[in-house]
Amino acid sequence: MARSARKLKIGFIGGGNRGPGLQDLILEMEDVEIIAVCELYQDRLDAMVKRCTDKGKKAPKAYLDYLDLLDENMEKLDCVIAPTAWESHVEIAVACMSRGIPVGFEVGGAYSIDDCWQLVRVSEASGTPCMMLENCCYGRPEMAVLKMVREGLFGEVVHCEGGYHHDLRSEICMGIENRHYRLRNFKTRNGELYPTHELGPICKWLNVNRGNRMLSLTATSSKAVGLNAWAKEHRGADDPLATFKFNEGDIVTTVIKCANGETIVLTHDCSLHRPYSRGNVIQGTKGIYMEDKNAMSVEGISEVREGWDPDTWTPMEEIYKNHEHPLWKKFQDAGVKGGHGGMDYLVLRAFLEAVRDGKAMPIDVYDSAAWMAITPLSEESIACGSAPVAIPDFTNGLWVMDRPYEKGTYCLEEVCKPGNL
Repeated sequence: MARSARKLKIGFIGGGNRGPGLQDLILEMEDVEIIAVCELYQDRLDAMVKRCTDKGKKAPKAYLDYLDLLDENMEKLDCVIAPTAWESHVEIAVACMSRGIPVGFEVGGAYSIDDCWQLVRVSEASGTPCMMLENCCYGRPEMAVLKMVREGLFGEVVHCEGGYHHDLRSEICMGIENRHYRLRNFKTRNGELYPTHELGPICKWLNVNRGNRMLSLTATSSKAVGLNAWAKEHRGADDPLATFKFNEGDIVTTVIKCANGETIVLTHDCSLHRPYSRGNVIQGTKGIYMEDKNAMSVEGISEVREGWDPDTWTPMEEIYKNHEHPLWKKFQDAGVKGGHGGMDYLVLRAFLEAVRDGKAMPIDVYDSAAWMAITPLSEESIACGSAPVAIPDFTNGLWVMDRPYEKGTYCLEEVCKPGNL
């Protein structure tokens, strides 16, 4: 749709763990209006409506069935935002796109490769875009690294690492009480369940789907004992979770090979005690960046010594002085907004402004499908004794071509001068 002074009309589906924060952010935006909300649970639905009216906004229409929301508002909606449980992402996205409604959905892996193909086919057939709202692509350090990669600071990139290292034992084990989807997934599945926080930025660094692609993977899972130990200590030895045989290993390691020769290592790590980290590493012929060191070492800038002497590394604050992404420079000058250090706001604006201006999504359907596919493929590899598994080409060969992309404020393919925030 063309740029217009009128407000974007949004349908908002999902009022659980992730929904309230995103809804509050949207309610602060002057150029958008939530006209309809949906939730499975009445108490959460009531809270979604109240959140709007508490901000002085008109009460949105409320629905317990998202199909009713779509069908009754199809002619009015400019887009839908869906921070829902993992299982429903593809289902909701397909329903939106088949009705010609652009959709931004929350992160998480797919449940089958067929789901990923369905996402692509419906988007292509309908001509309607979708975007995974992968906020970490807009994280401050991730965008600084993107700038450094494009500047050639690390030389030719050879290897990347990333992980979801997050102690979620309480969230998982309290899943029934809090109606949280992670518990049922950890009970029944075994794979890289949550790959996109780390993989999304890495794929942008490596030009995946634009001159490069992921070819194959192997995945390996450790034993699963962390959740039992937590449940025994915090819920009691007689609690069912203290002895339940969880399928999801405490540590799942996935190794990916790319067409241009790079390797990627992903780690899923949510059921043991540890500080939070996305564990980003990028290593090339001239240097290395490591998130957990909060620093980089580059030829001509850093002195190479044996061991991890902090005097030989360039700390992150120094990196920002010289390599801050221009989007983050402008964001800080304007005043950082939103959750997770501001990247929630940026990813929402990236989606909403693409809808408003009728432009291509900076994270398109091919990106979304490829990143989500790692989950079912890792499950298959683990089930077959860490066997290699091929990764489909969701672009159907388009990755070898010079595919056009939208330059501008939220571009993730090159470093562009940002417009108004």
